[in-house]
Amino acid sequence: MTNSIDPKQLEAFAAVMSTGSITGAARLLARSQPAVTRLIQEFEAEIGQPLFLRNGPRVTPTEQGFLLREDVDRALSGLRQVRERAGQIARREPAPLALVATSALALGLVPQALKRLESRHGPGPVSLRSAAPEQVLHAVLQGAAPLGLSSLPLEHRGLCVHWIGQLPCLAVLPEDDPLATLPALPPAALHSRRLITMSNPYRLRHRLEQSLGAAHPALIETNSSVNALSLVRAGLGLAVLEPLSARSLPLPGLVLRPLEQPIPFFFGAITRSDRSPATAPEERLQALVQALLESAQALPDFVLHAPTDHARLLGAEQAT
Repeated sequence: MTNSIDPKQLEAFAAVMSTGSITGAARLLARSQPAVTRLIQEFEAEIGQPLFLRNGPRVTPTEQGFLLREDVDRALSGLRQVRERAGQIARREPAPLALVATSALALGLVPQALKRLESRHGPGPVSLRSAAPEQVLHAVLQGAAPLGLSSLPLEHRGLCVHWIGQLPCLAVLPEDDPLATLPALPPAALHSRRLITMSNPYRLRHRLEQSLGAAHPALIETNSSVNALSLVRAGLGLAVLEPLSARSLPLPGLVLRPLEQPIPFFFGAITRSDRSPATAPEERLQALVQALLESAQALPDFVLHAPTDHARLLGAEQAT
């Protein structure tokens, strides 16, 4: 490889991956089919790997193509950010306040915090992206976003944890379910019913299994709280979720109930530990960290923990 990859090659690759054909990619990019074909061939020659199998007008990504897609998408996103930032610099505009958060926190906490921030400091450009917890940590560590919000665990060399919050998880069930008459759900109610839960084994799912003892025999797994709410609404089971999504996306026909045996949801705000202070963007960033904390403290049953409590909180989970 000669390290001379053209961004147009990346754009052609991403377009073919999205559309499934050279014709569709050419239409999407407003280029001729021969031009897109040439870009793909040059890209394959540059990296020394076949990326597509041709079958008439359609193409099928090879294993190498599938593996490369995420990196290409990230590279194109970075190029777009460079172009946008260059334009902002030319126009003497401030950089956007960028943060990345899990979908639950982006939905249930960030909007209120941004409203607090703008009421005190005025409006400004903001970039909000939602991602899986591990991706949030990676984005902050790599400098793709200066601020991240995610569930625990957050302890990682190179990260600064500003604060840790705790909220009790909630059960979500149909309003006509017999258990909906109870003020709180006992553990026995969860043992006897089909549960809908998150698929990540190291976060909320881990705490749920610890609370119930052995792995529950009847589960529906999903990676999205929104999916879980819809599954409950369809009558496929009960869900135990972090309270942010459950309260932010109320669906008709569903009710929320606390658990007699509380299951904690831990989350916090992180930045890179080597960020330099004292610049104007840094002041606004710190103001957002504070606004996020204040918005979290306004939530029912919120408990604040110091960053130094991280290991103790995870250790307490493992001891239960």
